[in-house]
Amino acid sequence: MTKLNELRDNAGAHKGRMRVGRGPGSGKGKTSGRGVKGQKSRTGVALAGFEGGQMPLHMRMPKRGFNNPFRLKLVEVNLWRIAKAIEAGKLDAKATIDAAALKAAGVIRRELDGVRLLGHGEVSAKLDLAVYSASASAVKAVEAAGGKIAQARPQAEETAA
Repeated sequence: MTKLNELRDNAGAHKGRMRVGRGPGSGKGKTSGRGVKGQKSRTGVALAGFEGGQMPLHMRMPKRGFNNPFRLKLVEVNLWRIAKAIEAGKLDAKATIDAAALKAAGVIRRELDGVRLLGHGEVSAKLDLAVYSASASAVKAVEAAGGKIAQARPQAEETAA
């Protein structure tokens, strides 16, 4: 019966690591198998995206669409999320509800460029909302409950012809 302190790997199951840079007799001395000079002989080099001369994956994939660098990143909030926060007592229905209030209540994680209000859900309380923009259904639902929405969206500049 084998004892725990006598357990060993089978012979040849674990290969020892190569000790480089230990003189010419070792077979891996001087340049340590890295060749001579150049960027790749230095430490910490990984040429990202290089696939040995084969066309890299990021260049093989087709380019699609257009990424607008000026696009606004808006946080989308549905009416039911706001109603749920008011019921839980996290939001005050009488005060103006803006991005900072939504963040403090835990309805949104971060403000980004603004809040976009969407109309999914129902609102019974009279709300005063200050958001970047709102969908038509959200505006209709809030105004039907007697509330109002202030949209803090910059007006499109009209060019004189």
